[in-house]
Amino acid sequence: MEEIQMVNQKIQDRLAALRAVMKKNGVDWYMVPTADFHNSEYVDAYFKVREYLCNFSGSNGTLIVGMDEAGLWTDGRYFIQAERELTGTGVTLYRMLEDNVPTKEEFLQQKMENGQTLGFDGRVVDTRFGLKLEKDLADKQIKIVYGKDLADEVWTDRPALPCHPVLVPDEALFGQNVSEKLAAVRKDMAAHGASGLFLSKLDDLMWLLNIRGADVECNPVALSYAYLTQDECHFFLQDGEVTDVLKAHAAKYHITLHPYEEAAEWMESCAITGSVMCDEGNVSYAFYKILENRAEVVDAANPTELLKAVKNETELENMQEVYLKDSAAVCKFIYWVKKNVGKIPMTEYSAAMYLDHLRSEIDGYLDLSFPTISAYGTNAAMMHYEATEDNCAALAPEGMLLVDSGGQYLGGTTDVTRTIVLGPVSQTIKEHYTAVAKGMLQLTDAKFLYGCTGRNLDILARQPMWDQNIDYKCGTGHGVGYILNVHEGPQGIRWRFTGNQKEVPIEAGMDVTNEPGIYIEGSHGIRIENVMVARNGVKNGDGQFMYFDTLTWAPIDLDAIDVSVMERKDIERLNRYHAQVREKMTPYLNEEEAAWLKEATREI
Repeated sequence: MEEIQMVNQKIQDRLAALRAVMKKNGVDWYMVPTADFHNSEYVDAYFKVREYLCNFSGSNGTLIVGMDEAGLWTDGRYFIQAERELTGTGVTLYRMLEDNVPTKEEFLQQKMENGQTLGFDGRVVDTRFGLKLEKDLADKQIKIVYGKDLADEVWTDRPALPCHPVLVPDEALFGQNVSEKLAAVRKDMAAHGASGLFLSKLDDLMWLLNIRGADVECNPVALSYAYLTQDECHFFLQDGEVTDVLKAHAAKYHITLHPYEEAAEWMESCAITGSVMCDEGNVSYAFYKILENRAEVVDAANPTELLKAVKNETELENMQEVYLKDSAAVCKFIYWVKKNVGKIPMTEYSAAMYLDHLRSEIDGYLDLSFPTISAYGTNAAMMHYEATEDNCAALAPEGMLLVDSGGQYLGGTTDVTRTIVLGPVSQTIKEHYTAVAKGMLQLTDAKFLYGCTGRNLDILARQPMWDQNIDYKCGTGHGVGYILNVHEGPQGIRWRFTGNQKEVPIEAGMDVTNEPGIYIEGSHGIRIENVMVARNGVKNGDGQFMYFDTLTWAPIDLDAIDVSVMERKDIERLNRYHAQVREKMTPYLNEEEAAWLKEATREI
């Protein structure tokens, strides 16, 4: 308890220091989002200003600080975690999308007085949100200042900006060379009537130039920008990232390299003719202001986003191979946990380390695709809980362990969740587990017409939970990158699209996760997740029908399945999936593991 109080006092001291800097700079309210200069979902330690100032460590949240109060906005994945981490900090939790909870804009409209000043670092706020703030606060004549990172004066021991040499993999891995990708992007630019394109989204840049980096934990990206015309490609990154191999790669494709820190100055003075295209949902407010002063700005989705979301056959073949090996590691892990729990010392953390080790031995392994979530018992009710060596629960032969994990390989990026029964569980938990399994398998079996989006499909996964008047406060599925970010758009499966979330048709070649769940605070959490790829099926007078191919092959725990609440179709789907798991995984397992898998995937 003393340690918690000490941490919270530290946060209060940091907020007091920030308020002093705000007062010195004439700023009445200061906003700190969760972002880097590129609107990335996950960020390096250098950019974790919001966590430094309020103690909340989730991947999504915005802190707003006034002279007398402060608030933190986050989504349903993090309500439980945020409540714990904000305790004693003086920061109020605002649960996004809940009844009677103001949005960030509404809060500022209500709290700010006429003529006051709102400050933020314009490099870490996306243009769309910045422009909305301008509009929503105009009636109160609010002044917005965005040219200074005030937190930099408070965070005296701030880590250095990340900088790692760029990797240039064999282009055969990608199925397309850089020239082909540049041609596709330039075709889209021409269709929008734009002579230039400014790109700042890191995974888009890595995809376009067939390179990878290491500047964000678990995300193989390098801090960079690019400006394209029909004839030129200018690429900005730190000198420490540039290798001789990259120089040769850039020369081969007529890419001009520039220092990362000179990107803003270069854009302020370069020759621009015609309009410049950019994605206001991803380009920073600070860079938008530069572009706005130089040319007509065309707001459009980055062409790279959709192009990279639709995997080509080379990528899909490599992904299938990678997922077989990754799924085998998950099977070996489940067997190890079930065999050893209660017999050897085991914690959430040590179990995660064992799985991480299994992945590290797979050919082509680069890194995890995100820190492994290993959550036992009540901890599993927090969707993005992360155990540490010093703060983790011991596992016992009772209840369940939820493990959400994935790897980065030269050949694909994986994401899989299994909830593993360690011992006796209640009848309620069995009913919940069975509902989650039914939903996951129902979506797996979907047949749908081209033109459907994730909004059309979400009910297939969510219906068994809704039938019990239960919901999970997140989407059902997201795209997964190819040797890139584990969360990728524009595709997604969810019943509600909000903010900058895009609703697009599911295209053949798009991969998407399928991960319904049930999370009961103080009791348990259940998630079962596979990755699937959309494929074209029958085409007739009614249109192009589509279906999903599964990439993930790991057993669903029969120890928590209640057959009595399943329809015949549900049982057929589970038996069919388990037969495929048994067929595909057995060659990767030793004799003892294979015998276990045969029983774990038995027909019910």
